[in-house]
Amino acid sequence: MIPVSNRASTIEYAIRDVVVPATKLESEGHNIIKLNIGDPIAYPGLPTPKHMVDAYVDGLESGNNGYSPSYGLPRLRKAIAADETRKGWDCSENDVYVCHGVTEALQIIFAATLEEGSKVLAPGPHYPPYMAYPQMYGATTIEYSLKSDDGWSIDLDDIESKMDSDVRLLVLINPNNPTGNVASTEEIDKLLNIAKKWPNCMIVADEIYDGLDFTGEHVSVASRSDSVPVFSLNGVSKVYYAPGWRIGYMAIHDPVTSMTDVRDGIERLLRSRLCASTPAQLGYIAGLEGDRTWMAEYCQRVKNRRQLCLDRIEKINGIEVEKPGGAFYMFVRLTDEKWASDDKQFVLDLLHEEYVLVVHGSGFSPEKGLGHFRLVYLADEDTLNIAFDRIDSFLTRHRTAKKS
Repeated sequence: MIPVSNRASTIEYAIRDVVVPATKLESEGHNIIKLNIGDPIAYPGLPTPKHMVDAYVDGLESGNNGYSPSYGLPRLRKAIAADETRKGWDCSENDVYVCHGVTEALQIIFAATLEEGSKVLAPGPHYPPYMAYPQMYGATTIEYSLKSDDGWSIDLDDIESKMDSDVRLLVLINPNNPTGNVASTEEIDKLLNIAKKWPNCMIVADEIYDGLDFTGEHVSVASRSDSVPVFSLNGVSKVYYAPGWRIGYMAIHDPVTSMTDVRDGIERLLRSRLCASTPAQLGYIAGLEGDRTWMAEYCQRVKNRRQLCLDRIEKINGIEVEKPGGAFYMFVRLTDEKWASDDKQFVLDLLHEEYVLVVHGSGFSPEKGLGHFRLVYLADEDTLNIAFDRIDSFLTRHRTAKKS
């Protein structure tokens, strides 16, 4: 048997791993209610805006589908820079690098900044690639705590206690995936003040959900930094409802010009992998430069579905949730003793007995996500109600069985 590399064999991605048993059930004829993946296109009423699709198609039909420059189409970089500048910091098109989604941007950043012994400090719970990718470069990911009983706010004392000279990247996912927490300006300023003490530390500000902020408090991390370098990450997937296009970007805020060598490394890596999809970039340009009034209607639909979930969870014995401030996720706490220490078994049993698919919280952090599950609340109201009816029935049945 030819051996597999350790870096590949140890990677887990809970969000898609749970699809494997669901697919088997589907092949047997069962209809699965899928609340596991943050793909807005998978749910009704949230299509990619037509003017963006038209621009994408026009690129194909006009033959504008060759290689683009490695850092992205100049017009797109300029549009992104203008959008970031509107968020409160001076971003130029030369600060913007277009990638195959935020996931590739992360891989490029990790490759350019990490080496054996480096550390990444990321929130727990968090999006799985922040744990999976750094180890490919000999680095380790250290989790800092989010306060599960305080709206998943940032535990700044925990960050301070874990900072040292080996921490190269301090990650803030804002709004957070999977909890939906939105960091306050005060929290961000305090986080920057901690990072300021370590001259080799850079901030990764994953802001892919920034247009889905229901608190009115979201601010760009780069807009608050006058000395700490920041990678601002964003893209077309979530707020523009086009995840399959795989277009994201990193925008580098380097207020004291300390990232010259890092930027050179990033550019070398980007040139070596050619470019992101050209027609998809054209579609993103249309989204950034065109009408955005549609966003308010989409946002209201998401908020309505969020409220339905909050109302239903409040009435179900065995689960509770900290109200999310943004994105389209809920990180639901399992309060029944049977499931609080085995959330993965809850997810698998719920799938096989009720045909509802969610993601186990321990898949987002074995320690800090334990006893939770992540639910995507983008499905239509009827589907969400059916899902909660089944979750309620499942919890009641198992509670009754335990007593008997």
